[in-house]
Amino acid sequence: MFADTGSRRGEGAEMAKPPVDIPAEILRLESLTKDELRADWRRLHQTPPPKRLSQDILLRGITYKIQENAFGASSKAILRRLQISAQSEASPAKKRRPRPSFKPGTRLVREWHGVTHTVVILADGVEWRGQRYRSLSVVARAITGAHWSGPRFFGLSEARTDD
Repeated sequence: MFADTGSRRGEGAEMAKPPVDIPAEILRLESLTKDELRADWRRLHQTPPPKRLSQDILLRGITYKIQENAFGASSKAILRRLQISAQSEASPAKKRRPRPSFKPGTRLVREWHGVTHTVVILADGVEWRGQRYRSLSVVARAITGAHWSGPRFFGLSEARTDD
């Protein structure tokens, strides 16, 4: 009267996957041709591999999937953190540019309201009008009376653009 739709152990019970000998599987994969690796990729990922992947990248993608199947995938929280990290790395606005460095004795010149200002770079700061200052920004503030980025004031960096 009723059809047997489940296993003998109970309805819906799945058979456990046999454990995979990962080192042996990696050795097997390393001996395959690129076409054979592409076939394994299709079998494991259930999608064709991206075109023009090198044999090394195919091998890495397959071994990752084997390990994922054996030990479980990354949690959603970890994947979310990786995504956020990747986005912040790719964002050019978040990247800091290296500070320009100058040898002691380098002279920077800037004209401000018709007056030419010359700053000499020292090993431990800068010199302007015969006095030592700790940074270009302090000199820029003294010249303009406003908060300025010293490197920007002296034309060493570009203005920020927030898109």
